[in-house]
Formats: sequence, structure tokens, C-alpha cells
Amino acid sequence: MSPFPSPRPASAPRRRSLLASAAGAALLVGCSGGSGSGDPEAGPSAAERARARAARDSEELAARYAAVVAAHPGLAERLGPLREEVVRHAEAFGGARAGSPTASATGTASAASPSVSARAAGPGDGSGDVPADEKDALALLVRAERDLADRRARALLEVPGELARLLASVAAAGAAHVFLLTEG
Repeated sequence: MSPFPSPRPASAPRRRSLLASAAGAALLVGCSGGSGSGDPEAGPSAAERARARAARDSEELAARYAAVVAAHPGLAERLGPLREEVVRHAEAFGGARAGSPTASATGTASAASPSVSARAAGPGDGSGDVPADEKDALALLVRAERDLADRRARALLEVPGELARLLASVAAAGAAHVFLLTEG
């Protein structure tokens, strides 16, 4: 505190304080969330669509892992932790929790041949067919992980900060999955 008293009364606000407050209020109003139009019927924002797409992609990838495990039960121990991480990614993007790989995979595997059960457990886009050879099945997962990680990395520029950080993190995890699937 200054040893000299101020010439103006203590209760009067300073001009700089008023200008700073007005600028701060304008920034806060301009930074509010939403689609920007304020119209609730305008549909989901680009970020919401990107988040839903990322959740759906992770759910499809988890189904692909389940299909491979159903067709090749010997890979269950190796693929289980990777699939569980993909399920957590789907949840982080707002997707629904998928069933356990053993429950969904073994339930269909016992009733049908491996290729039929793998097709039933795969994603709805028809790409759920699992090769009969384990090495080829792993290569299928490697391609799916790599393609998804690349797509997510490209999407980083189109989404806001927090979602971009989540996409980057999950894309990096996908790249690590590619490494783990090709190792050994």
C-alpha cells in the first residue's frame, strides 16, 4: 500500500478496471459452448459428430478384435488386453461398453464354424470376415488399427482442444497396438 492517500475515493472504480471487466465479459460470452447458432434444432456440432464417429470406430474395432478371438481362441490372451483398451477408448468418446470378449466370442464360436462366428461378431460394414490363418488375422487387426490411427491423426485439425487431445492420445495408443501386434 502506498504511504500517500489516493486523490480519488476508494469506492469509485477505475476506468482501466471497467474496460478490463467489459473485455473479460465479452470474452466469456464469446467462448461459451454450443454449435454457435444458438438454435437447438441446428443439429450436432462438428465436435459432437467427430466424437460420435470416434466412439463408433472404436466399437467396430473392438468387435473386430472379438471376431479374431472367436476365430482364433489361442490369441485370446494376447489380444484381450488390447481389445479392453479399445473398449475403454469407445467409452472415453461416449460409446457404450461392449460385452466381454469371452462372452460374446465364445457364445457364437460354439454354435458355428469360426468363419461364420467371426462374421457374426464383426462390424456391420461387412469387413468382419476373419482369415483362417492366425498370422493373416493379426495382419487384419494391424491394418484396422493403423488405418484408424491415421484417420484420427488427420481429424485432429478439425476438432477443438480437449477432443483433439483425446484423439491424439487414442491415435498414439493405436500406433502402440500396431507395434504390439507386429512384435514377435
